[in-house]
Amino acid sequence: MKIKCIYIIAVFSVIQFSSAQQSLSKLLKKYNTKHIPYISVEALSSQINQSILLDAREFSEYHVSHIKNAIYVGYDHFKMDSIQNRITDKNKKIVVYCSLGIRSEIVAEKLKKAGFTNVYNLYGGIFEWKNNDFPIYNSEEKKTENIHAFSKEWGKWLKKGVKIYD
Repeated sequence: MKIKCIYIIAVFSVIQFSSAQQSLSKLLKKYNTKHIPYISVEALSSQINQSILLDAREFSEYHVSHIKNAIYVGYDHFKMDSIQNRITDKNKKIVVYCSLGIRSEIVAEKLKKAGFTNVYNLYGGIFEWKNNDFPIYNSEEKKTENIHAFSKEWGKWLKKGVKIYD
């Protein structure tokens, strides 16, 4: 009986995860053009030391939490000049992320237009990163469970951690 119960719970969890992934896929399909290839959180985690991470959220979001060593570039006040001054090799692997992967696609498209050749959009953004138990860091570069959830509407996609709103 106990094994049957565990089996049912496992099947339900897989179905629920699959349904959430399909919903996230639909959301990203609705807002994104897919001109920028996605990179999964799992793939990024194994290549993180070979990638330049750019955080395309606003500073208040980045200040609460970010992926380790990510460079804040913002969205509303994104400036290509600052990127071109920091990243001189336009062939370096760049991964742009935001909360879910919508704003980051727009920033990544700007990078592509500026001649950067190896640009990726983090599928599901920092929310998916945290949902898969990868660490995030606060402004003091210490691990944190707090994560800026952007808004109540978008915050529903964050399943793990402590949601912070302005």
